[in-house]
Amino acid sequence: MAKALIGYLNSDLRDPRSDADNARLRKRVAELETLVLRLSEENDRLVAARAAELLDTAPMPEMQPA
Repeated sequence: MAKALIGYLNSDLRDPRSDADNARLRKRVAELETLVLRLSEENDRLVAARAAELLDTAPMPEMQPA
């Protein structure tokens, strides 16, 4: 149980590689979150542009008398 708590609290200073690895992973997660946000915004812009293009080029149906 004590080993689990030490690992959970990250107070085990015997292995500095784990701190470096955690920092590297946190940085990579932040990079990926930024990439996801950028791609999501770009996708929204492309969808809006395509919708506007479809609305502008779609032929208007002729009205039929009742």
